[in-house]
Amino acid sequence: MLIKNASILLGKELDFISNTNIKIQDQRFKRIQPNLGASAKEESIDCEGLLLIPGFVNCHTHIGDSIAKDVTLNSSVDKRIHPVSGAKPIILKNTNKQYLASFMKNSCHSMLNKGITTFVDFREGGIEGVLLLKQVLSELPLRSFILGRLEFYQGPIEIKKNIPLPRHKMDELTELLKKCDGIGVSGANENSSSVLNYYSSTPKIRAIHSSETKQSVSISKKITGKSETIRALNLKPHFLVHMTHASSGDIHAVAKRTHG
Repeated sequence: MLIKNASILLGKELDFISNTNIKIQDQRFKRIQPNLGASAKEESIDCEGLLLIPGFVNCHTHIGDSIAKDVTLNSSVDKRIHPVSGAKPIILKNTNKQYLASFMKNSCHSMLNKGITTFVDFREGGIEGVLLLKQVLSELPLRSFILGRLEFYQGPIEIKKNIPLPRHKMDELTELLKKCDGIGVSGANENSSSVLNYYSSTPKIRAIHSSETKQSVSISKKITGKSETIRALNLKPHFLVHMTHASSGDIHAVAKRTHG
């Protein structure tokens, strides 16, 4: 296939190039230059007046939330999405899985319509949650990285006592990682340092939420005497999300110690 007369954003710096041609072969861009001609029987599309851009990447989605993403809009973050007591886990747990799948599929179409071709999803619900998202994606032209999660959370007492991950959850994690691209941890405030250290030994992508709210930062200091972000680094994460209320010291520590 030959795309003719397109303007494009090219390379890491997204350099603007006007009116060029693009030859596609074996589903890859083989050549990009003006005055390329179409070979015999090759399909040719005139894209004059159009701009070709790389697909966008969204590195933090929760596709499962699609069923009720605005239901608790005016309440606090914890009331909306806390992994134990928030409205979100209650809704996800009690919603018919095919309804969930339908809304997840709608969100995927919405991403495609906005030019998003790759996304990284923090998928709740253990193995079942991962498989449901894979089912949704099986007929869609989207590239996904699915970060699964054990439905296992600890409270302040367990965190203070540094209670480790139970053996049956270790086994469950092994099976989970066979089905997904890594783990997406809810946050350091729901996991002891022992659990985070155990997760750090997993061989795939590791990511974690951190310092999303002033309250979460305060809770970490109250329970452990350490910042939420410093504790999150026990995971040895490839990347952290949010960091909205991270201190400058937190940010410097993350810059030195993350993999991404």
